[in-house]
Amino acid sequence: MKQTLIGLVAALSFFSGSAGATEYIHRDLMANTLPSAKCEAKVDAITNASKQYNLNRFSKKFCQTQGYGWHVEEIKDNGKPICEECTGADSGKSRCHVEDVVVTCKRIKPGSVGMLPGKG
Repeated sequence: MKQTLIGLVAALSFFSGSAGATEYIHRDLMANTLPSAKCEAKVDAITNASKQYNLNRFSKKFCQTQGYGWHVEEIKDNGKPICEECTGADSGKSRCHVEDVVVTCKRIKPGSVGMLPGKG
């Protein structure tokens, strides 16, 4: 019984195909976030524009603009906040956004994991 089981395991491991490592295509992007919708005190506007939630959300959009299958791998640089003064009733307040956010996007390399029919 043990010999049959060992023989079966050895045969399966011999004939099983090894799964190759998935290959990725990487691309670095630099982009700016959008300014906030409302005018706030300058300190609050900078804080809201620089929140990690906003950076993650816009980074995802940056990569998705590259096309189907692109995803965020990492945010390399959080950029710097830039503010504009509001006019009219909100004078003295600001609207801020973050400039020069650097994001690394990745996509599975076509054909590396059996994406093409009849290959492999």
